[in-house]
Amino acid sequence: MKKAILFFLMMTLILSAKDYTKNPATRTFINKLVKKYHYKRADLHKLFSKVKVQKTALRAFIPRKQQKRRKDTRTEAQKAKARELYRKYGPWERYSRLKLSPSRVNNGIKFVKKYQDTFKTVEKKYGVPKEYIAAIIGIESNYGKNVGKYPVFDTLTTLSFEKNRRNKFFKKELMHFMHLCKTQKINPKNVYGSYAGAIGLGQFMPSNYEAYGVDFNGDGRVTLQRKQDAIASVANYFKKNGWRSGEPVATRVSYEGKRFRRYKTGYRKTYERKYLKGIAPKTWWDYKGKVRLIKLEKKTYDELWYGAKNFFVITRYNHSSYYAMAVHQLAGKIKEGLHED
Repeated sequence: MKKAILFFLMMTLILSAKDYTKNPATRTFINKLVKKYHYKRADLHKLFSKVKVQKTALRAFIPRKQQKRRKDTRTEAQKAKARELYRKYGPWERYSRLKLSPSRVNNGIKFVKKYQDTFKTVEKKYGVPKEYIAAIIGIESNYGKNVGKYPVFDTLTTLSFEKNRRNKFFKKELMHFMHLCKTQKINPKNVYGSYAGAIGLGQFMPSNYEAYGVDFNGDGRVTLQRKQDAIASVANYFKKNGWRSGEPVATRVSYEGKRFRRYKTGYRKTYERKYLKGIAPKTWWDYKGKVRLIKLEKKTYDELWYGAKNFFVITRYNHSSYYAMAVHQLAGKIKEGLHED
């Protein structure tokens, strides 16, 4: 019986696998890999001839109007809970509920304590506070507990050669991934990550893995699934994107009214503070540079913040003001918890 089940599972996998070597675009890609990175053509044909198409990943990059309407499989209780959440809370409150949960804060404090020697050395070398490094890793992978379940090779191949809005981007990432596997002597089939092909505790795309990855534990390989390498790599990412050691990130400000519409908000737009009339930090803030106005929409009012240069650096990791603010606030809670002990 067990043999029959195993045979059935194997046949299901074989039948669901796709031979991408029949695709002219894939053959051109293989030629580039052979020429540029000296892969053996036979090895590449073997890899690309048995690719498990990652349909879930693909759905994320196909325009909604082209997607088939998916059946809502939630229970009535789950639907009611979702309706209540939208009725009771605003966009920022909904976003921050999971990102800044007590368990994420507590696990962040434990994570910093467990790897305190690594954090101390990394903080000194790169000038990035440990709580911000931990916050990135906490939000991206829950401190390594959720680095992703998707086979990266199959995912990037699917997204490179199945029609979607970011084919060009994913072909570049697949090229970087194959180069990474070659230099690090990794079997492409053995790497797992996110639905977009991001890898490790910091969820680096392959191009960022090459550009910012650090072999901190000195084993001769950059392995972002390892805590030491991941911690140093996140710090290196921040530093190379312009992190200013010793400078603040953001501070909450006051304004008149409940909703803010006077000036354009978002991380892209900068202002000289002297021209922002009627806006002032709620606490003392020693920062002389240009600021961004970051608006967090709540159910009954808008929360407004000044964002400094370092806030913009966080958005290089993820182009979202809400993401950067979640990192900032999680870092603050982790720092507070460390000081309490």
